[in-house]
Amino acid sequence: MSPITRTRIKICGLTREQDVLAAARAGADALGLVFYEKSPRHVGLSQAVQLARTVPPFVTVVGLFVNPSVDYVREVLSKVPLDVLQFHGEETPEFCTQFGRPYLKAIRVRAGVDLIQCAARYAGAQGLLLDAYVEGTQGGTGESFDWALIPQNLPLPVILSGGLHAGNVAAAIRQVQPYAVDVSSGVEAEKGIKDAAKIAAFINEVENVDLQLSR
Repeated sequence: MSPITRTRIKICGLTREQDVLAAARAGADALGLVFYEKSPRHVGLSQAVQLARTVPPFVTVVGLFVNPSVDYVREVLSKVPLDVLQFHGEETPEFCTQFGRPYLKAIRVRAGVDLIQCAARYAGAQGLLLDAYVEGTQGGTGESFDWALIPQNLPLPVILSGGLHAGNVAAAIRQVQPYAVDVSSGVEAEKGIKDAAKIAAFINEVENVDLQLSR
């Protein structure tokens, strides 16, 4: 992974218009909507349509899915203007590529997971989103993982996720040098409800460490 001049930032699990606006105003590059009913951050279609309308220009809207049906993804895409799809389940590369949208593949990292092999299998992805492996869950746990498990020579951009918050994101960027960082629970007042001050603090930490690394 080669160093970049600016780490991109995705705020995920948004459920309220005021949180969408707070994230965008603070400088987030991408906003994530969760289309997975088992998640406390799940949004319905009408809610997602309204949230997407709130997103200002030049901010990417990402839709998160976990082992969805083809019909469900197509239904969402027919109503919600998603820029990128994010798959968190056991979706195959063939499944991920059939919707005519760029996609990210989430990988739950633990010892023994071959990330080089994952990158080769999902070579058509825009990037790999690396999250913590927690038994029985598909993400959004607030748990981190050992960043040393990430190889330096991954051929796809890395979106680092899993337990990030304002207190550790600078260290994460220094160690991993990811293309982007993804945060959900680390900027929340409660599940699904974001805290504007925490969002601003998180983004400020990312910007500060980027500035330090660019000197």
